[in-house]
Amino acid sequence: MLLQILIHQPHMLAGIVQNTPGWVWGLLAVLLAAGVSQWLPRRAGAARIAMLPAAMAAFALVGLFTAFGRAGHGASTAAVWLASLAGSTMLALRLRPHAPAGTRFDPATRQFQLPGSALPLLTILGIFLTKYGVAIELALQPALAGDRVFSLGVALLYGSFNGIFAARFLRLRRLARHGTMAGMRHTPPAIHEPA
Repeated sequence: MLLQILIHQPHMLAGIVQNTPGWVWGLLAVLLAAGVSQWLPRRAGAARIAMLPAAMAAFALVGLFTAFGRAGHGASTAAVWLASLAGSTMLALRLRPHAPAGTRFDPATRQFQLPGSALPLLTILGIFLTKYGVAIELALQPALAGDRVFSLGVALLYGSFNGIFAARFLRLRRLARHGTMAGMRHTPPAIHEPA
């Protein structure tokens, strides 16, 4: 229905935006700030890098359960989300197995030097717009909450976005593991004193 409004009655969109609670725009501002920060080169540890994919996965799961959990689709949507997450992660790793050029890992400080990328911002926007669009659709057509095809399609979309984040994190972990192993190869063996 949202697509029909956009095509046939775009003037209704202004009313939808005006009736959106203020906290949604605050959340969007926070998510945009997180995405823009990814656009700039920076240094970060593994725990900090893991925060964004974990937060966006939680955001997607909360979106699924709040939209479809009451209709009894919670388990099936979670299963489709997980399968989509796994498939999207594997595909992203297959298409781009290595971290982007310019990415470095320092084993001494356990810090990554990361080049800027617009992809996290676009992925964050994709997840937010999915949640926002689903909320609008359900407000306009509450019966959609019980539509299995709709709920599974949304789970598939969320999982695909979350897989992009997971693949990015796994590439960095692989770089850190190889960087640490490379550093271990260059470390001279310890000399043991005879007892």
